[in-house]
Amino acid sequence: MARELELDLVEVADKANPPVCRIMDYGKYKYEAAQRAKESRKKSTNVVVKEMKYRPKIGAGDFGTKTKKVAEFLGEGHKVKITIMFRGREMQHPELGRKILDQVAETVTEVGKVEIYPRLDGRNMTMVLGPDKKAQAAAEKKRSAPEDSTASPSTLEAPVTDTSEAATQAAEVPEMTPLETEATEATEIAANQTEVSDIEAAEVIAEAEATEDSDIPEA
Repeated sequence: MARELELDLVEVADKANPPVCRIMDYGKYKYEAAQRAKESRKKSTNVVVKEMKYRPKIGAGDFGTKTKKVAEFLGEGHKVKITIMFRGREMQHPELGRKILDQVAETVTEVGKVEIYPRLDGRNMTMVLGPDKKAQAAAEKKRSAPEDSTASPSTLEAPVTDTSEAATQAAEVPEMTPLETEATEATEIAANQTEVSDIEAAEVIAEAEATEDSDIPEA
């Protein structure tokens, strides 16, 4: 039957009684199995444990550089083993190593979390950090969120400028001192009195002319 269909007769269960066979295209079966295995390897996460070593008396610059690299490893999805190396009498002060480990864990809280807490291992103190997907997502969302306090340029109102003639004149007139103000007021009062005197003199002259005309005898 397999020959008539130009297929292969493959034994799939040799332990069964009677053995179980299957008619199939064996070449196609092997190809599909290889493709499934390849896809499975792609989906699997290859977790690598990195290691970063510190000293109890590490400087601030070296600490920042090493801790930045630890954050990069965690961001890439790797676990990181932090090792504090003690020498000589430094073994009598394990609290110094514990302080360094706590500082590292606090610095990388946005990308990782502590999986294995600090413990002494011979002359070393170790701690294991693992990537924290939730913390990374929250940090990314926080960085990408727009700042509400920043106003757009289109919403800023331009200052209103008064272009009227009165405002222009008021801007051009300089501010006077108290002495200048009193002098100006006195000048205006004197000018008003002069105008009144001129009016009164004109009235007297008019009355005099009228009197002279009335005294002339008629012809």
